[in-house]
Amino acid sequence: MKAIFNKVVIAESQETVVVEGNYYFPFTSVNWDCFTETNHHSTCPWKGTASYYTVKVDDEIGENAAWCYKEPKEAAMGIKEHLAFWKNVTIEE
Repeated sequence: MKAIFNKVVIAESQETVVVEGNYYFPFTSVNWDCFTETNHHSTCPWKGTASYYTVKVDDEIGENAAWCYKEPKEAAMGIKEHLAFWKNVTIEE
């Protein structure tokens, strides 16, 4: 699977984890040069607290377009050290 933003692959892995329709990419498959952590957080009752990242490729910016659970609850340990995407990030095979 590939995560694409502004026509550039920002993550690619054959070992994604799908949770609630979102593809979570292992940290090792992410091009971290394209990401900056933000102060935004959200909470899921069974996954825990999500931390968000802004994606930047060339002049295109996607605020809070990626998230992860740095310390997931027990039920979500399968997505620890994984990053998911939304907004203008496209997921393709």
